[in-house]
Amino acid sequence: MIDIQKQRDYRHIPIDKVGIKGLRYPIRVLDKKSRGLQSTVAEINMYVDLPHHCKGTHMSRFVEMLHLFRQQVSLESIINILEDMKHVLGAKSSHIEITFSYFIEKTSPVTGAKGLMNYTCSILGSSASDKSNDMVLKVAVPITSVCPCSREISDYGAHNQRGEVLVSTRFKKFIWIEDIIELVEKSASCDVYSVLKREDEKYVTEHGYNNPKFVEDVVRDVAQILMQDENITWFSVSAENFESIHNHSAYAYIERGSF
Repeated sequence: MIDIQKQRDYRHIPIDKVGIKGLRYPIRVLDKKSRGLQSTVAEINMYVDLPHHCKGTHMSRFVEMLHLFRQQVSLESIINILEDMKHVLGAKSSHIEITFSYFIEKTSPVTGAKGLMNYTCSILGSSASDKSNDMVLKVAVPITSVCPCSREISDYGAHNQRGEVLVSTRFKKFIWIEDIIELVEKSASCDVYSVLKREDEKYVTEHGYNNPKFVEDVVRDVAQILMQDENITWFSVSAENFESIHNHSAYAYIERGSF
């Protein structure tokens, strides 16, 4: 059969990224608590570059290569598939973006009620023509934030809101998702839980009230710890509070390190 993708293109325009986007696929990721693997479903994007003389790439081969690493998502497996993508598709660069839900069982602070918390995580990998690799781990963590200004000026209570902290890191060696989550939650006014009884609600509201944080405080607290970690070569951290008394969010962002 005629292979249209292999035919020559005469417009002399190379393509930076071509591939598949939005593929939902089952994967397994390392779980620190169980020291095993956690099954989840990821949304995956995979791309390679395309030389100016090539008409197209072979889209089906991206899906075929997922079987090389889907049993366990790790730094080693992602680096291997990035190299295989270049080899199989005749490309100079390759890219993969894996976004998935990661679940941690959390126990409420007073009654000990158990529930699963969902955290959205992404692994972004790229491999260049010189075989240099770039890997970024992104973790989104929901938090509770109590406004220090509101607490200071109000006679009764203080306004609080749910927020989200997004941490992206580049690193020298393996880093646990759970460690990033724990760092963020310790930097918030209070954790977010999936199950709370009345005694737990009393605790989290009072704990948050006694630990007020601006978005500026949250990103600085997270950044301070990451800057002291010799394993982290680059990071960005953002905090967004979905304000309960305004029709806009409060936002802060810090980026440090080198690519």
